[in-house]
Amino acid sequence: MPVGAIYLHDNQIIAESGNVTISNHDPSGHAEIMVLRKASEIRKNHRIGGTLVVTLEPCVMCMGAMIQARIETLIFGAFDPRSGAPGSAFDLSNSPKLNHKINVIGGVMENECKDLIQGFFQSKR
Repeated sequence: MPVGAIYLHDNQIIAESGNVTISNHDPSGHAEIMVLRKASEIRKNHRIGGTLVVTLEPCVMCMGAMIQARIETLIFGAFDPRSGAPGSAFDLSNSPKLNHKINVIGGVMENECKDLIQGFFQSKR
């Protein structure tokens, strides 16, 4: 699936990654998880803060990782009504039960991101 993510700190791109679940046979190989791993290595810290930019609204697993990493801002393109965890299906970004809140900006370049994802699935049919 063509999902990509970049991590920014102080408005500088620090790390980028794509989804590797199929190529790596790894159910946790979502773009968000991969970019958080890279950024944590580069920054030598598991609490990296900063901004994550993703083409698709993140799932519960990815939101959990972002909360653990203390991501400050999440920017995403296409909404995912089935499993989007910063608002569409669940809202983990602002839950009073969790110890960290994430500022979420959704729908950025939504049509372009949606077209990219839909085109990928149409090519598989």
